[in-house]
Amino acid sequence: MKRGIVVAGAIARKPTHGGHAWALLSWALGFRALGFEVTWIDRVDGGADADESARTVEKRERERAWFARAMAEFGLARDACLLAPISGVRDGAPSIYGLDRGAARERIRDAELLLNVMGYLDDEELFGAARRRVFLDIDPGFGQMWRALGLADLFAGHDDFATVGRNIGRAGCSIPDCGLDWIATRPPVALERWPERSVGAAQAAFRSVASWRGRYDPIEFDGRRYGVRAHGFRKLADLPNRTGEPFELALDIDPADEKDRARLVAGGWTLVDPKRVAADPWRYRRFVAGSAAELQVAKELYVESGSGWFSDRSACFLASGRPVIVEDTGLAGDLPLGEGLLAFRTLEEAAAAVAEVSADLPRHSRAARRIAEEHFAADRVARELLDDLGVAA
Repeated sequence: MKRGIVVAGAIARKPTHGGHAWALLSWALGFRALGFEVTWIDRVDGGADADESARTVEKRERERAWFARAMAEFGLARDACLLAPISGVRDGAPSIYGLDRGAARERIRDAELLLNVMGYLDDEELFGAARRRVFLDIDPGFGQMWRALGLADLFAGHDDFATVGRNIGRAGCSIPDCGLDWIATRPPVALERWPERSVGAAQAAFRSVASWRGRYDPIEFDGRRYGVRAHGFRKLADLPNRTGEPFELALDIDPADEKDRARLVAGGWTLVDPKRVAADPWRYRRFVAGSAAELQVAKELYVESGSGWFSDRSACFLASGRPVIVEDTGLAGDLPLGEGLLAFRTLEEAAAAVAEVSADLPRHSRAARRIAEEHFAADRVARELLDDLGVAA
């Protein structure tokens, strides 16, 4: 009988975020490659009340259909449970897809551990059934600062804590560790699903996918203000014009930020709708593979805190043999920099990195794939996390 691992995370509620699906489901692929039976737990909003609006019912059905498609594509159709809370009450929520609630509870009870992405599973009965609860932090800084400020505690009830903010708890990182023993991990990428692609046409663009502001507002902590991704992009507004290279950005930006959108366009950026080019895992993969390289701009919090964060999106670019030019979050000594992966802090450093990659794209492309194989392969990342947890793989 296979040993089990349960992962809880938000897939259904993000039906137009192909990259997010890869970021989470690659964990399932990594654990499964090690021989584990993987179960996925998710939920949608709304419930089964008779007075639900037609709009709510339609939204829930759209999310359920997307979840079913994603689970089937990733081989989890028989190993997933989608919960639908009644009137917003999560405890006792019935299943509307896959395993029923009782079967999900048994899977959780028998599993080696529950990997709870950002503390997503908060159903007391199901959460309480796990014998070991591991918090997986994929958005480092906000949760730790909220807890330190007494605003919210995402970590309560968990036994272990893993984060892609690899510098948390180390000298030079201003994110508080909250007295918790953080395990450093990486965003996994399933290499067999991200084959290395030959270098494309000379006119292929530097690309990325991003949200202008994201879910959270800037945060004040310990006398400093930590901003969001918009702050990083503003300082790079002139990068395309300065380098003469094509840049294409699938950008989720609100109409209220029209001045910023116009500034990017004036600087030479081509902006495309992420719902058109990256709305599902398959279009997202094609968008990545069609690039020359990635220009990755990090949230200001990740940079200014020295978090050591690295993007799950960038891991996919590397796997495809696409060099990554990344805003430095404190990566030196943790990842090999200079060939295939280049870091920058300023506009001038970014422009120099673009010139370096453009001058010898094949060499940097080969190095990019090697970095993915050595540092981000899903089975390797999953095994390293289990080793740190003392779980035999």
